[in-house]
Order: sequence, then C-alpha cells, then structure tokens
Amino acid sequence: MDLAEFFKEHTKVALGFSGGVDSAFLLYAGIHYGADIRAYYVKTAFQPQFELEDAKRLAAKLGADMRLLKLEVLQSETIAANPADRCYHCKNQIFGRICEEAGKDGYSVILDGTNASDQADDRPGMRALTELQVRSPLRECGLTKSEIRRLSKAAGLFTWDKPAYACLATRVPTGMKIEAELLNRIEQAEAALKELGFSDFRVRVTKDGAAKLQLPVGQLTRLLKERERIAETVGAWFEEVLLDVRNCR
Repeated sequence: MDLAEFFKEHTKVALGFSGGVDSAFLLYAGIHYGADIRAYYVKTAFQPQFELEDAKRLAAKLGADMRLLKLEVLQSETIAANPADRCYHCKNQIFGRICEEAGKDGYSVILDGTNASDQADDRPGMRALTELQVRSPLRECGLTKSEIRRLSKAAGLFTWDKPAYACLATRVPTGMKIEAELLNRIEQAEAALKELGFSDFRVRVTKDGAAKLQLPVGQLTRLLKERERIAETVGAWFEEVLLDVRNCR
C-alpha cells in the first residue's frame, strides 16, 4: 500500500499534528490525494511555542483545516511524576483528547505521523496509539525518515530539513518531578542557544538541577569559542551550565 491507496480508502481522517517533518508531510499528502483531513494540534506545557508557530505556518501554507486544543498534562500526577513510561500516559491523554474532539467533528479515523524508521520497542507512546486504534500511514506504507525528508523537499515543504525535536519533558531525568517553571527555563535556554545560531541541540537537566548541553560534534569548536556568551545566555536560566561530551549528537 502507498499513500495514494491509503487516502483513497480513507477519505475522511483526523491527524494528530505536531508541525514536525512527519506529520507535516502526512498533512500535505492527505490534501494532495483529496482527503477530507483535519489537523489537531494539542498544546501542552511540553511543546515549545516555536512548534506551534511552525504548525500554524505550515497549515496556512497548505490551506489546511487546523484546530488548536489545549491540555494541562501536568495536572496528571502520574505524568508530572515522570515515570519511565511517562510517554505512554502523555500520549494517551493527547490522543485521547484528539479522538474525543475529532469524534464530535465527525471524524472516526485518527492518524499520527509515526514513520517506518521509528522502532516500537523504543517508543512506549506507541502502546497508547495501538490502544486508541490510531493509524500510522507513513509506517504502514514503509516510508522512512530519509524518504519523507526527500519527498517533503520535492513538495516544497519548509519542514523537510527541520531537526528532530522531542518534547521538553525528555530533557528531565526519569523520576525527577516535572514542573511548569522548569520546562519554561529549558525552553528559554534552548531559545537563547538558537538565537546564537546553534541547531539540533538539547538542553538537558541533571538531577542536581544543572543545564547539560548536548550539541552536534560539528558545533563543538564554535561552542568553545563562544563559551562566555553561552554561559551568559544559558546561565540566565540555570546556575550551572555543563557540556556533555559523551553524548554529542
């Protein structure tokens, strides 16, 4: 099966939309193949503002129907406690909300952007998608991340080379309580690094509350040259700023 066949069979669908490479291409494909596809973006404390802006920008460019939903995930004590299977509980809430709202809007088939490169064993959130009967057309059609980027570039989508971006909660060590104030500091620190021209990085938090920077190997030389500016900008949000040399991206 390819995407043309999928959307010929499923002509009315709702999409869990993040504005990332995969869901962006899936939204484009649904429109391209003539499906009645509505995008649902769920804004939580785990998504930085730029992700929402990217989603709005892409939806506007495609002329897509996009609905914005808000969800207070940190009201869940289980999610806030940040257990090893936090992603399952979070995904269950997010797509549970999408299923609920899409059902009210007349959509019974729900999609997500999981692709063929994503390993189920590494993504506990996939269990929630399975339980909620969410379909993953990119995965079902065998489309890998590299293929999706190639097709996105050919389609003129600005998301084609967008770096992979995991939610802000992934910056917090398992078992460490997630608080809105901490997520805000992480988001601001990452925004500061982005303003300095760095890309595809992470600002993770240690159990002691320090910021631990993970950057691509190719950006380390520049980081060392600009360490004073980085210490100043990231240091505005964290008292201690560390460089993780073992886990360069």
